[in-house]
Amino acid sequence: MAEDEIAPDGAVTHAPEETRAGFAALIGVPNAGKSTLLNALVGAKVSIVSRKVQTTRALVRGIAMEGVAQIVLVDTPGIFAPKRRLDRAMVHSAWSGAADADAVCLLVDARKGADGEVEAILRRLSDVKRPKILILNKIDLIPRERLLELAATLNAQVPFEDTFMISALNGDGVETLRKALAKRMPPSPWLYPEDQVSDAPLRMLAAEITREKIYDRLHEELPYRSTVETDQWQGRPDGSVRIEQTIFVERESQRSIVLGKNGQTIKAIGQAARIEIAEVAETKVHLFLHVKVRENWADDPARYREMGLEFPTG
Repeated sequence: MAEDEIAPDGAVTHAPEETRAGFAALIGVPNAGKSTLLNALVGAKVSIVSRKVQTTRALVRGIAMEGVAQIVLVDTPGIFAPKRRLDRAMVHSAWSGAADADAVCLLVDARKGADGEVEAILRRLSDVKRPKILILNKIDLIPRERLLELAATLNAQVPFEDTFMISALNGDGVETLRKALAKRMPPSPWLYPEDQVSDAPLRMLAAEITREKIYDRLHEELPYRSTVETDQWQGRPDGSVRIEQTIFVERESQRSIVLGKNGQTIKAIGQAARIEIAEVAETKVHLFLHVKVRENWADDPARYREMGLEFPTG
């Protein structure tokens, strides 16, 4: 703790409080609400949110400020039983984020409770030698007695240091959680500028926004096997930016779905993405989307590097 100082005139001046900074990993099963919580804690949209599960693929870091503390929140991909190479890379990414954090926050959908997927995470979480925090989400949707029961059940399996009950969507309990995480951050200079909300480059955020709009527009029509890359980001003399992105799918039939009749679907996706990218980039955006078929892109190491994932060789 910084000490007070006595000025030459005898007045006591209070030294500034010591700054804090550290990492808090958000882990949980797909669709527990991690991305929604991350955005709520940061106070800005830095991670895509979709009704489809497993939309977060790589580690997305959001930066939340609380008093003198800077909390670098790591939104990890949902943890599930991996079947494909991309699945394995996402799950590995999630656990690596937990292993390196100053606090590991397990987010559980209170409506679903301790199902098989949550139980699997709890078993592995016991081996993670980091302070662990339990967060029950969507508490507005179930009775309080069931919440207390669930909290007791989960705490009996893993020694959580704190339990929080929140609704990430409407903000209930989010401020209390942010203050508690701030106190857990170790003394340190801030790791990022005070006004920065994410460590993801704009190119990656723009690609993620377009990917979210694909999910929003197509719902169940398009499989997960699609990805978006930002190919060009060019500043123009008037201050606007020209962005070219490629949407990769695995089959020609998927390309037809993304394009839509007379190109109407891709046009709608582009319009929605352009508006949101312009908000993030704080400038006018000219967005051009291309759709390409690349069979087995999910087995291409270059695509994993683009997503910030480690390519599983096994």
